[in-house]
Amino acid sequence: MADADTANVCVQIILSHFGQFTSAVASILLNRGRLSFPQLVRYSQLKPRTVRAAILVLVQHNILWHATSEDEGEVFELNTDECLTRLRFGRFVWLAEQHFGTAGAGIIQLLLDHGKLRPPDIMSRLTPQGSNDYAQTLQKLVTSSYVKPSTALSHVSPRDKRIAYEAEERAKISGFPTAKELRQAREAAALRLKREEDEAENAGLKRKNQVSSRPSKRIKASDDNVVDNDVYFRVNYDRFNIHIRNKLIEEAARQRFNDGAALVMRAALRATENEQKTVGEIRSASSTAANISTLLEDVHALRSGLVLNTKKPKDITLVKAYLSMLAFADNPTPAGKASSFVSFSGSKVYVEFETISSRLRRRALEAVTRERHGDDGVRVLRLLLDSGKVDEKQVSKLAMIAPKDVRPLLSAMSAESLISIQEVPKSADRNPTRMFYLWYVDLPKACSVLLRNLYKTLYNINVRKQAETEESSIKAVLEKRERSDVSRDEGLLTRNERETLKEWESRIEKLTVLEARVEQVVFILKDLGTVD
Repeated sequence: MADADTANVCVQIILSHFGQFTSAVASILLNRGRLSFPQLVRYSQLKPRTVRAAILVLVQHNILWHATSEDEGEVFELNTDECLTRLRFGRFVWLAEQHFGTAGAGIIQLLLDHGKLRPPDIMSRLTPQGSNDYAQTLQKLVTSSYVKPSTALSHVSPRDKRIAYEAEERAKISGFPTAKELRQAREAAALRLKREEDEAENAGLKRKNQVSSRPSKRIKASDDNVVDNDVYFRVNYDRFNIHIRNKLIEEAARQRFNDGAALVMRAALRATENEQKTVGEIRSASSTAANISTLLEDVHALRSGLVLNTKKPKDITLVKAYLSMLAFADNPTPAGKASSFVSFSGSKVYVEFETISSRLRRRALEAVTRERHGDDGVRVLRLLLDSGKVDEKQVSKLAMIAPKDVRPLLSAMSAESLISIQEVPKSADRNPTRMFYLWYVDLPKACSVLLRNLYKTLYNINVRKQAETEESSIKAVLEKRERSDVSRDEGLLTRNERETLKEWESRIEKLTVLEARVEQVVFILKDLGTVD
């Protein structure tokens, strides 16, 4: 069951993508939790066939989980993460075009529009005359895990499977279980769930014997992986999220240093891109400076970003200098380690994803604090993040802010959950007059509250876009533009109508850019963070 802000934005997304009946069913599931089919019909007050059609649509697009309950039979639950990811679909198609060309973008867009499809259905919709280009691109997308098979297990909530597997592991324990045995049962259940997911992803490929048709005394038979035409495929969001994360890391390196450091950072990420599976990884696989130097795109930018003793330094020398800079090798303190992008020791290079993600979350929190409380608020926030729990007098002294200004500032920041307060009683009676009050930053709580505010902002942006489109003057011009004769020749529109359309497109474009920026902050706080 989602909170009110998350439920509102999910309902708004489903309304714009699937219509009012489907959004009505989704709203009930979001506000009431998992329900059975009769309960959905009763609460929605819709016809059973309408509710059934809405359920089929949501299941087809991987937004709905269904599980079997002992009390109520089959129950349904909405997958909010899947619904919120639909805001990035446009970026997914753009990334597919960048890496796989027009054919890859067409396949990804078709799968995003239909939820899941079999390879023959994909080919029939994209290549009516038959083309080998789309078939080869689909093969690349499947083998590189940008497209993954959709099995029956993917429609069951992972939480339900984990609970069931833990119960099975606990049943194997004889007597009263110890804490160690319970931990081992949880680890065994998680390992079993991970193994099932890996096996499901490998189900999309099958082995095919290809025998050479050339007449020869030696006939060689080779096994090759081909796409299974009987399996339904869907888009693997994790692979595209990895590209979004890597782009954010590259931009962070450019803002911290220069373009040369960003180029080296991009090459270091590309060196281990095939081994990166999810955005939740702590660090990347190992690479070498020599391997990174072979993936550089612009060596001139490297030379212009550093001042070395030699006039014509080698590329590997430049790369090692940049890697030392990104690793903060000249600052071996905890502060330097927390500011690093990579770990560079000996010949091994690792990209520290967890450290970078923590820094990106902190920067997003500081940006919101600066906007609402100015530089003094950012100074207090950084002080509490670095020092831990501090009382009001120490905050005033260390942050160099007058005591009369610290108290209202702390109260205002606490009201917005940017900081929290810890009560430490001096005596057992917990008298408020005999207590220490310590201020600190509860980072998960602050990020969670900020994330809910961002969901509210996304909902308001979508409502504003819908209101702009449904305005009477705009709606009349849009309906006229959809006419067949006007669509072929927009010169049939009057000058005022063309100006009205231009102003409307400008407003929609600004709202779309704003939505993309807000969604990027959501990606940093949710996908790169620990907020559920």
